[in-house]
Amino acid sequence: MATTTSITTTYAGEAAASYISAALLSGNTIANGGISVKPNIKYSEVIRTFATDGIVKDATCDFSDTSTITTAERSLTPESFQVNLELCKASFRNDWDAISMGYSAFDVAPKSFTDYLIGYAAAKVAAKIEANIWHGTNATTGEFDGLVPLMTADGTVIDEAGILAMDSTTVIAEMGSVVDEIPAALYGDPLLKLYISQSVARDYVRALGGFVATVGAAGVDNKGSQWYDNGSLSFEGIPIFVAPGLNTKYMVAAKSDNLWFGTGLMSDLTSSAQVLDMSGVDGSQNIRVILRFTAVVNYGIGADCVLYTPV
Repeated sequence: MATTTSITTTYAGEAAASYISAALLSGNTIANGGISVKPNIKYSEVIRTFATDGIVKDATCDFSDTSTITTAERSLTPESFQVNLELCKASFRNDWDAISMGYSAFDVAPKSFTDYLIGYAAAKVAAKIEANIWHGTNATTGEFDGLVPLMTADGTVIDEAGILAMDSTTVIAEMGSVVDEIPAALYGDPLLKLYISQSVARDYVRALGGFVATVGAAGVDNKGSQWYDNGSLSFEGIPIFVAPGLNTKYMVAAKSDNLWFGTGLMSDLTSSAQVLDMSGVDGSQNIRVILRFTAVVNYGIGADCVLYTPV
C-alpha cells in the first residue's frame, strides 16, 4: 500500500511573517540591496523630499535666507495581494522525500512537508515580486505599478532612448550613453548603481571577453571568454546591478536609497500564511496554500533617475 502523507495540523500564525518575508525579500533586487525596503506600513507612508538652489551667498551682518527650498512628497501605499494554490500531496511527495533524506542539492532542507509546500509557493511569489518591482502594471491583476512605468510617466525622470538591436558590439556605447546622463551631483556617489537587464549583462560580459574591437581580441586580462566567473561587474567605476526583473535591453541609473519597496510584511494584519489539508474535509489528497501580503514600489526624486528605454 502506498504511503499517505498526512498533515494533522493547520499551519498558520506566528511564523507567517517569516514565510511572507522570505517570499517578498528573496527576489534579487530586494535581497541584494538594489532597493530600500520600508516595512510595517499599515496603510500609507508619505515620504517628503526637498531640494534647494544655491545655498551659499555672500556674507552680511544680518540673517537672510540664502536658499529657496522646494518641498515635495511621494507616498507608499501598499496594495493587498493573495496566493491561493491547491496542490496534490502525491505530486510533491517524491521531491520532499529526496530533500528530507539528503538526496538533493538543497543546503537547508525544510523541516516538514508543510514547510516545503510553503517554500514552493514563496519562491513563486518572489519571482513575481521581482518582475513587478520593475515592470508591474497596476491595471493587471496581481501587479502593482513598477518603477519603469512610474518613471516613464514622470516628466522629471531623465529619459534616454535606446536601441532594440543592442548586442555585444554596441552595448558599451549604450551603457556609456546612460552614464553620460547621470547628474553631476550623483556621479561618484557610493549608492549610485547602474541597473541592467540580464540581456544587457550578457552582452557586456561577451564584449569584455574580446568580442568587440574596442576591447581587444584577448579580452579582459587576456582571458578571452573565460574572464568572467559570475562575480561583480562595474562600468566606468559605477557598480552594476543585474536585475532579473528588468525587461530585455532596459537600464536604469539611480541611487539605491532613492528607490523604495513598501510592505506591511511585519504586521500580522497585512500578512499571513496558511496550509490547509483537505483530506479531513473532502477525503482528497489536496492541500491548499494561502498567502496574503501587501507590496508597492516608488522612488523619491525623479530627476535623480535615468531611464534607458529600447525603442
